[in-house]
Amino acid sequence: MTGPEVLDIANDGIFTLLKISAPLMVVALGVGLLIALFQALTQIQEMTIVFVPKILAIFLTLILTLPFMASSMAGLMDRVVSHVIAGG
Repeated sequence: MTGPEVLDIANDGIFTLLKISAPLMVVALGVGLLIALFQALTQIQEMTIVFVPKILAIFLTLILTLPFMASSMAGLMDRVVSHVIAGG
């Protein structure tokens, strides 16, 4: 394998990583913003109130997006194996 082919595989891996992690990060950001707004409006400044809703939301999102994540990772693995077979 040449340098550009390796960079192509690395680029594909990084793009897949961003595509897989984006739904979880967006949900965590949204829940965090909603809880921060709730805390600002009610003047409840408890630091631990953020963790339970955020963990539950991320867990639910993970369950819902797990088939998408698995298919994306399987597609990446297929592409990497095809590059390795073609190069070797």
